[in-house]
Amino acid sequence: MAWFGMLSGSAVNFLNIYATRLGASGFQIGLLGATPAIANLLFAIPAGQVLEKQPVGKTVFLNSVIFRVGYLLWIPLPWIFNAQGQIWTLIIMALLMGIPFTIFTVGFNTLFAAAVPSEWRAFMAGVRNIIFSVTFMLSSLGCGWLLEHMPFPSGYQMVFGIGGFSALLSCLHLFFIRPLSSSPAGTPPPSLSRAHVPGARARPHPWQTALRTDIWRTPFAVVLLVLLGLHLAQYLAIPIFPLYTVNVMHLTDDEIGLGMALFYFTVLLGSTQLHRLVRWQGNRKVTGMGIMVMSLYPFLMGLSHHAPAYYLVSAIGGFGWSLTGGAYANYLLENIPAHDRPAHLAWYNIVLNASILLGSLLGPLIARFIGLGIALLLFGGCRVLAGIAVLKWGRGNRISSEEYPAG
Repeated sequence: MAWFGMLSGSAVNFLNIYATRLGASGFQIGLLGATPAIANLLFAIPAGQVLEKQPVGKTVFLNSVIFRVGYLLWIPLPWIFNAQGQIWTLIIMALLMGIPFTIFTVGFNTLFAAAVPSEWRAFMAGVRNIIFSVTFMLSSLGCGWLLEHMPFPSGYQMVFGIGGFSALLSCLHLFFIRPLSSSPAGTPPPSLSRAHVPGARARPHPWQTALRTDIWRTPFAVVLLVLLGLHLAQYLAIPIFPLYTVNVMHLTDDEIGLGMALFYFTVLLGSTQLHRLVRWQGNRKVTGMGIMVMSLYPFLMGLSHHAPAYYLVSAIGGFGWSLTGGAYANYLLENIPAHDRPAHLAWYNIVLNASILLGSLLGPLIARFIGLGIALLLFGGCRVLAGIAVLKWGRGNRISSEEYPAG
């Protein structure tokens, strides 16, 4: 997680800023976020099927290496293409990297659930967020300073190199994570086979079995729907942030790096109390409250025009993300049967990436017609509604493998 924080604070953090400084439009910024989502939507179900048959640890490691090597390929782009050529190449590379990333994402959530007992997940999420926040802050501040003192685009090439190196080291440590049990993650206990389930229905059609549409007839469907709303509200605003900070607020790379460092400083502070909050309120309520606090980030940014206001907004947004980012994955996992994680997580991955795709394309389109500032105010309101939906309708049905048979 420490090396992933370095990657996120360097290459990932400044990619949209780099594209904006190259002259990328709102549509192109949206595509940078949308193309990985397209790959995820196409390959999420096959990824779940692969993970049901392959050792999850090995599969996650191999796919992490394949897609993270792509970060190193960003480095030579300024030597090969002009500005528009670089933007479209980055978009195409994001699509190609999204294919192994799909298997990695579904597999890592499965691996996390298999490697960490449920009673430790909130604590582990908090610790992971703290470590991530520290390295993100250091890399964001360092890269912001670097970009201010190196010519364009050489500074960004250096930042991409730091990110690619960190990505590969993160893969190395990922190799040593092992599930607690050696049994395949998707294999149900014999006692829960269809022959032993009272009231089992007739065998479904093959396409239903392959797509696991039966999941939408369980209480987990409610969880998927409220998370669809949460992620859509989240990703509507994300493509607007770099456009607003660069083209409206006219912030420097150093100021943007400092703002993101402050964001993750408050993520760190909030994460130290995450375990306590989850024990008091539960993962669902902490998730809902967190997204409502996060609504202040786009809302207040839409009213901001100077760096000090941006710093304050970043600090508030980071606290909200410490709650949502730390709790929503555990809220998801506590509603999934332990023996059937890959298929459930594949459907969640589809919901997540449908939200990313729609948000990344609709956000800039809406902002084009109503203006960046008003769009941020509107998207802040969407996050409030998403939080209310999680709190009011997102109860789902906390289950165990003994209560919820496969298929």
